[in-house]
Amino acid sequence: MQGAQCGTRSRVSRIRPGAEGLEPEFIKETSNLLEEVCVGKSSNQICGTYPRNDKFGMYDDTSTLSPGNKSKKDEEQRSKKHDEQTLQFFETITIYDSLQSKSDISQSSPLSITEMAAEYQPFIGFLSHETLETTSSQLSEENQKGLGLESDNFTVNLKAKGLQEFPKDILKSKSVKYLYLDGNQIKNFKGADSGDLLGLEILSLQENGLLSLPPEIQLFHNLRILNVSHNQISHIPKEISQLGNIRQLFLNNNCIENFPSGLKSLGNLEILSLAKNKLRHIPDTLSGLKNLKVLNLEYNQLTIFPKVLCFLPKLISLILTGNLISSLPKEIRELKNLEKLLLDHNKLTFLAVEIFQLLKMKELQLTGNKLEVISHKIENFKELRILILDKNLLKEVPEKISHCVMLEYLSLSCNKLMELPKNIYKLKNLRKLRVNTNNIVRIPEDISHLNNIISLEFSGNIITDIPIEVKNCKKITKVELSYNKIMYFPVGLCALDSLYYLNFNGNYISEIPVDISFSKQLLNLELNKNKLLIFSEHLCSLTNLEYLDLGKNQIRKIPPSISNMVSLQVLILCCNKFEVFPIEVCTLENLQVLDLSINQIQNVPSDICNLKRIQKLNISSNQFMYFPIELCRLQSLEELNISQINGRKLTRLPEELSNLTQLKRLDISDNAIREIPRNIGELRSLVSLNAYNNQISYLPPSFLCLNDLQQLNLSGNNLTALPIGIHNLFSLKEINFDDNPLLRPPMEICKGKQLYTIVHYLQRADQRDEKILEKILIIVANNITITNFKYLCQKLNLAISETDMSTKSPVSLSERVLQALHKWKTESINLSLTTAALRDQLTRALTMIGAYEIMDKITALKLFTCAIKF
Repeated sequence: MQGAQCGTRSRVSRIRPGAEGLEPEFIKETSNLLEEVCVGKSSNQICGTYPRNDKFGMYDDTSTLSPGNKSKKDEEQRSKKHDEQTLQFFETITIYDSLQSKSDISQSSPLSITEMAAEYQPFIGFLSHETLETTSSQLSEENQKGLGLESDNFTVNLKAKGLQEFPKDILKSKSVKYLYLDGNQIKNFKGADSGDLLGLEILSLQENGLLSLPPEIQLFHNLRILNVSHNQISHIPKEISQLGNIRQLFLNNNCIENFPSGLKSLGNLEILSLAKNKLRHIPDTLSGLKNLKVLNLEYNQLTIFPKVLCFLPKLISLILTGNLISSLPKEIRELKNLEKLLLDHNKLTFLAVEIFQLLKMKELQLTGNKLEVISHKIENFKELRILILDKNLLKEVPEKISHCVMLEYLSLSCNKLMELPKNIYKLKNLRKLRVNTNNIVRIPEDISHLNNIISLEFSGNIITDIPIEVKNCKKITKVELSYNKIMYFPVGLCALDSLYYLNFNGNYISEIPVDISFSKQLLNLELNKNKLLIFSEHLCSLTNLEYLDLGKNQIRKIPPSISNMVSLQVLILCCNKFEVFPIEVCTLENLQVLDLSINQIQNVPSDICNLKRIQKLNISSNQFMYFPIELCRLQSLEELNISQINGRKLTRLPEELSNLTQLKRLDISDNAIREIPRNIGELRSLVSLNAYNNQISYLPPSFLCLNDLQQLNLSGNNLTALPIGIHNLFSLKEINFDDNPLLRPPMEICKGKQLYTIVHYLQRADQRDEKILEKILIIVANNITITNFKYLCQKLNLAISETDMSTKSPVSLSERVLQALHKWKTESINLSLTTAALRDQLTRALTMIGAYEIMDKITALKLFTCAIKF
């Protein structure tokens, strides 16, 4: 069902009216553990671990910040504290990993770490938006310190320094404990003195292209953390068993097919991550890791749940997301200390009842399996905080889920549910409830008892109305009810003082009640694809509203009172019934995004210049008689879309377009434009130009001044030749010249959409044309008469002295002609004429003066051009 795909939403690119899901009290409550690690500590103290973005957009590896130069006793205490903290922070990162994985799998737009933290803030136990942001900025500053030698002399950061060998000299001169060598080309540790390596406690070698872990790894006797993720390692040597002090080992994103046998001896190992490898089997020897607390085996090729995992007595967190596991063994009941289990995207059809004997379970994620039933024994999970069951085949949820009294986040999206469990109102600690894309008919009145609920999501169901009792859920900040069958705006929601985000897209609402006027705190309101006939004046009372989507309705005009909406930044009015540009929107001085596409507007008023902060304007598919020149006065405009796939075609662009000096993206596709303005090069900020399906036959010289241009689509035009200077557009990453009658270069050269190939061809062709033109000039010089020479100079507008025309000149006629033609060639090139254009101009002039004998020789040269090798 469109618009409600498992908790993700497709929408117009927008400016978020504040981080979604930020509830200060809850942040404080749920981030205490992480704050112990990173907040309120002195700057010289270890700050746990931090997330690192890999090529999959996931954050799964760790590194550490450095401690200060304190006494040995203090250092030992700090070392012990660090181990505990890194374990806690790893929990944070893996929670974030799983959420990011779901985002990737659901094919939603990739979110930044800040946006992701904001999106999932209400229910992540250890993840704090502020902490992630602070940590990221700290790391950014650290990476800018050049060589990387920190003030405490303990940490050396040599990330991405082009190193080919292990930096042994630095180890000899400094007391290095934490060494970061990520992003180099180090293949081994040869030359490093074993005595120098004894002090190392943390070593990170991510992205070095390692094919194997070097045997010299055994020299690092005091190593506590080793990170060799994002390499090409297929083999771990048995010498790794000598690392008796290792606590954390990260081998993510490699090519390991067989579980490393040497790991069985690492009795002190607490964190082991082998995510994104090619493991098919886990040996029984893994049970020797008696101190293992966190194990990450996500995205491997395991077909069965390894029973040996059930005999890791201290295991707290187990991540098996993205494997091929179809069932759980009965022995899983032995994991008495397990608090977190991630089995998303496997092949589970049922859950062994023994799993419900894990009484310490706090987080269970089972998205993307084939579960049809959840046992009533889920009532045993008295400590459960997070339960995610999206994308399964569930038709009901057991009533006894109400016994999971600590549950804070429950997600049931993309199942086959027709109703919620009747006792759901007993989940007094529930903060976020997601039941998108099911067959829910009604929301029970008892929902009013969920006093702590912050976010409700019921998009993509068949709900017809919302109970008035929802007004008792005083803490609600976000409600998603898009794509249901709601006919009347629920007035109960208007009584919620904390509600700032409300989505009713894809329903049948035809009127806005006066009660909406009480929702002064609303920041985001979406009513796209409803049955609204008017822009209600009641909406104009929402003075704090920042984002309003009324697209795909039947609105014809805007009330003057819209000027009261002083905070409005984004206004979507696409696909309505506007025949005249609504001049009233020009009073919105803070408006940054305006979408009036797919209407019947014929012109734009001069008042549009009052939109001093407008950045994005979409007026595509309207009925403009000509390009609205009034738009050229919008100095702040960064994106303009005036494509006309469903509107009246424009035939030209005004020269004044160059006034839009801040313009970054321009879409003029699906028009009948014949030429690009000569001064297009003045749009120096332009990054993207879509001009496909027009009648453009020529690119003006100034086009080659668009140095920031990255994306260019000129497919479906009348281009016959591309300028050789196109290589000056060095920022170009995406090009498309399909469906043009191109001869230079031929279309087959352009099909690969590679700028290098096009430029290489044009350079070779230009060299070839240059040589052919030079031969033509020589033919003319050797065969022309003095009379024809005089006429030729006239036709070419070439000023020649009387001496050059005199028959008594000491210089031969052929030399004088050749000098004159070279002068003409130089002057023409200065006027940006191509070699091919010069040849055509000379040929026409010779024909006009009747130099037929010379023309015959030139024609012969052309006929044999393909056989001539220069």
